[in-house]
Order: sequence, then structure tokens, then C-alpha cells
Amino acid sequence: MKIEKVYTHILDYKLEKAFESASMRFDRRQHCLVEIVCDDGTIGWGECLGPAKPNAAVVRAYAVALIGCNPLETEKLWLELYNRLRDQGQRGLTVTALSGIDIALWDIKGKHYGAPISELLGGRFRESVRAYATGSFKRDGVDRVQDTAEEVAGYVREGFHGVKVKIGFDVEEDLKVIAAARESLGPEGHLMIDANHGYDLLEALDVGKRASVLGVNWFEEPVLPEQISTYHAVRDGQPIPVASGENWHGRYAMLEPLQTRAVDIVQPDICSVGGFSEMRRVVDMAAMFGVRLVPHVWGTAVCIAASLQSMAAMPPNPPRRRPREPIMEFDRTHNPFRQAVVKTPLEHAGGVMQIPDGPGLGIEIDRDALRQFALKEV
Repeated sequence: MKIEKVYTHILDYKLEKAFESASMRFDRRQHCLVEIVCDDGTIGWGECLGPAKPNAAVVRAYAVALIGCNPLETEKLWLELYNRLRDQGQRGLTVTALSGIDIALWDIKGKHYGAPISELLGGRFRESVRAYATGSFKRDGVDRVQDTAEEVAGYVREGFHGVKVKIGFDVEEDLKVIAAARESLGPEGHLMIDANHGYDLLEALDVGKRASVLGVNWFEEPVLPEQISTYHAVRDGQPIPVASGENWHGRYAMLEPLQTRAVDIVQPDICSVGGFSEMRRVVDMAAMFGVRLVPHVWGTAVCIAASLQSMAAMPPNPPRRRPREPIMEFDRTHNPFRQAVVKTPLEHAGGVMQIPDGPGLGIEIDRDALRQFALKEV
């Protein structure tokens, strides 16, 4: 079996109502899928986190080195592609694009051997995971506090055990948003806050100290991802556990924050950390340094399936009779093609997600949806 073709699919949808995190405004949903076709007809699918068009360009740059190769040699191909562009960047687009390719290669491997990727990674420790809802972005023309309270109450009714709310805009308003979310969740629900690196150190310390009384499980990306020393200052200066990692691409970017305990929780995204090949290395690194790992997930059902397969194979850490189970981030913002790209949607039931057990990623792509939501260049 040899790789014959590599395609990218840029999916695009203009939102009727834009929303914002502290670092980005979303007026469109755009995601880049990777399709790898083999000469025997086997097809693998992957996804890249981040800007769709630049990711697609880097995937195409990598593609020339893939044609004619054995897709089952995932480790060999990962190193070949990483080394190909390492002089231009060991993080960012070079790794997010590689992530989509690697996921597609593992999908091919699973289909070739007739097994879910989680089995090929070493075995399934679980068949389902609890999910928490990610939402409460800032929206135009609404009261953020009231909007958050109503949105979180809806997640509670759906059965989610936890919710992550977006902050990083204005300290005083953000604290009101956190308080409103806690009231809607009730005393038992898990509450996470995500600043999307919107604060400086003093703001992050202020929010962390004042929000801690509200029972916050973690404080995500309080400051810029490049500022590892500032992460230490945030972690040392306020009581909420600190989380980050979606923007630390690959094992080398993960090493310093893990080794120096800059965070309490590390959050690699399989579509940006380097795919399955690199994710399992980061999982092992986190275990070695005693840092809890909770994956970041943001994308279509391809990303969701890849994340679920990875989570199925994550060993309990630490091992014990009643192990702490990983939890799944589940994006609830508007994205009409998130589930449309697969013939069987990967939805939650009462805040719990079943892990696909079919070959590879365990999904079947709906090509009609790919055509419907394909980016139309002007």
C-alpha cells in the first residue's frame, strides 16, 4: 500500500452572529480537513487546528514528500515531515499541519488492520467519557452576565457535569460572569474559566484571588503562552489551578512548562500537538512530571473522533482502584458543519460521549457536506 494523493478541504460558513474570545473574533467558522488516499483505495482523514488556509498551504508543502510512501510507517513519516521544515519552525503551522496528516495516517492504519486507533495505541481503557461544555463567548449586543447565566443553565439541563466560560476582557465584568456561571451551575457543577491569554500578570492574579471563592476548577491560559515565567508567577500568586497547552505545539514546546511545573493541568490538542504520534509522547511526559492532562478540543467531528480515540487509550494516572477519568471538551458554539461532515454525528447523551469502536477514527465522512460547506474563493 502506497500514498497516492493528499487533499485538503477548507470548510467555511459565515456566522449570522459573531462571537469573541479575548484573543479572537469569530465571524466565520473555518476548519481544514486532510484527506490521504492510498493506491488500494484506503482513505484516511485528519484535521488541523488553527487558520484553515495557511494550514492547507503547509499540508500541500508536506504532500510532495508523502506520495509513494507507505502510510503505515507513521513514526518514520512524522520525523521525515518534521525534519523537512524544522529550520523554518518547530511550532505553529508546521506542527498543526503535520497534526492533520498524522491523524489521517493513523486513520489509514486503523482501517488497514480493522481496528480502532485506540487499540493500535495500546488498548482501550474506557468506552465513554464525560464531557464538559465550552461556551459563553462574548456576543455583540447582549448583556454578558445575563447571557452567560442563561447559557450555562441550558448546559445544566442538557446534563453536562461542567462548563467552561470565557473571560479575559474586563476584570470586573469577568468576575460577574464567573459568579453568574457558578449560580447557574449550582454548588456541585465543575466550573472552568478561560482567559485565552487576555490578561497581564496583575490582572490574572486579581481575577484568580477573587474568583477562587466561587469554586473554580482551573484557570486556563491566564497570560500569553510564550511567557512561561509569568505562568509560574500566576501559579504561585493565586490559589486556582492553572491550565494551558493548546498553543504549545509538540513535545519540545511542552517540555519546559512540564519540567518546571508552570501549570497544574496541561491541555494538548491532538490537531495541533502533532497528531496521535506526538500526543502519546506528551501524555507520557505529563505522567512523568506528575502534571494532570486534560485535552483541548476545538473542531469538527473529525477532531472529536480523534480526541475520543486518544482519550480511550490514555492510561489512568495515577493508577488506582477507582481511577480519575479524563474529561472531554465539547464546543457548543454555532458551527453547522461540525457534525454534518460525518454520517453519524458524535453527540453527547446527558453529558457523556461514547467512543467510536469502528476501524481507524470510527467515522464515515459525508462528502455532500464537504461540497456544501467548501470554501468558495472570490
